Amino acid sequence: MSQTITEKILAAHAGVKTVHPGQLIEARVDLALANDITAPIAMEVFYKASGKKVFDPKKVVLVPDHFVPNKDIAAAEQCRKMRLFAREQKLTHFFELGEMGVEHALLPEKGLVLPGDLVIGADSHTCTYGALGAFATGVGSTDLGAAMVTGQTWLKVPETIKLVYRGRPRPWVSGKDLILYTIGDLGVDGARYQAMEFSGPALAGLSMADRFTMANMAIEAGAKNGIFEPDDSTMAYVRERSKKKGKILHSDPDAQYRETRYYDLSSIEPQVAFPHLPENTRPISKVGKVPIDQAVIGSCTNGRLEDLRIAARVLKGHQVAKGVRLIIIPATPWIYQQAMSEGLLDIFLKAGGVISPPTCGPCLGGFMGILAQGERAISTTNRNFVGRMGHPGSEVYLASPAITAASAVLGSIGPVEALPRLKKVRSL
Repeated sequence: MSQTITEKILAAHAGVKTVHPGQLIEARVDLALANDITAPIAMEVFYKASGKKVFDPKKVVLVPDHFVPNKDIAAAEQCRKMRLFAREQKLTHFFELGEMGVEHALLPEKGLVLPGDLVIGADSHTCTYGALGAFATGVGSTDLGAAMVTGQTWLKVPETIKLVYRGRPRPWVSGKDLILYTIGDLGVDGARYQAMEFSGPALAGLSMADRFTMANMAIEAGAKNGIFEPDDSTMAYVRERSKKKGKILHSDPDAQYRETRYYDLSSIEPQVAFPHLPENTRPISKVGKVPIDQAVIGSCTNGRLEDLRIAARVLKGHQVAKGVRLIIIPATPWIYQQAMSEGLLDIFLKAGGVISPPTCGPCLGGFMGILAQGERAISTTNRNFVGRMGHPGSEVYLASPAITAASAVLGSIGPVEALPRLKKVRSL
């Protein structure tokens, strides 16, 4: 029976030859992840289920990244519970401040996710790891707590939507623009409980950072998972970070899809998602005059080194507009160090930006960039729901690092081409 890559991974982890959409399965998990919001709840479930030892201390990963460095007493207590649990269970992968990063940037960077893996995480953007050819999805803390005991989880096999990308991208069009365009086409529930399989010849030219960004936002179309078939770029990324190569799987040529959609990159401009849904996208040429108060470059969507390089390339030699706050958040300590050694942080500081330690803080309205009533932000994060970054009366616009950086200089949302010309030739 022909199968998609998603179906092959699920079948392998369920211990059967094949699965079909709609089938309920119990599957072995390769990694179970939780953060400082979700882990304490999962730990309560673990103990209520009379859990004594986690199924494998190397496969339960705890990353305190949402309110860290601790923003208040409640955050400190949450992290303390995680710390004590990690010690009691002798977890291999508990990331303390200093080694902690935004979880969905950190795990791939550490080589903890491999092609063919099945990963569950008590965080909706766990789907990020589909960029590596893994099946990865978000689950509730209850399911995560049960998986910490048994090493198993239940899943309904999703149907798959095949998304085929062709053509050459326009200048400044990145993975963020492609996924915003795709969500604009599908709608926020257009892929509900489906697998989004990213495919087509144009993907070979996409960086791994772009692929992580696209898989990360599959959940914003309602998808169960987003996934790329592993290729040479995937394996080069994995080789640099792990001694294992995982299981390389591909969809069969005659695999069955719910539907197939085609996108021509040469016709896609840089995109901006207007409030208050990621599907509310417009090409940059149709944005109009939208003044901003704040610009944020970071998060599990766009806080990688490649993203910071693009932002620095745009910002070099420019100044952030008066009255605009620019916040830069390297997603992990390694990215922070690399950005510093490449001189990127110097460019951000000279432009008038501030640099945060790795954290998810502003993305979910936690801290490090809360919006007041009536304020408006452009952000490389993944959600622009009502009140997502602060006051319900504020607004969040989603865009790529290039558009966000350019907008910070312009003082309103605009393209890189609208920036004033600089006399010096840029070296970045």
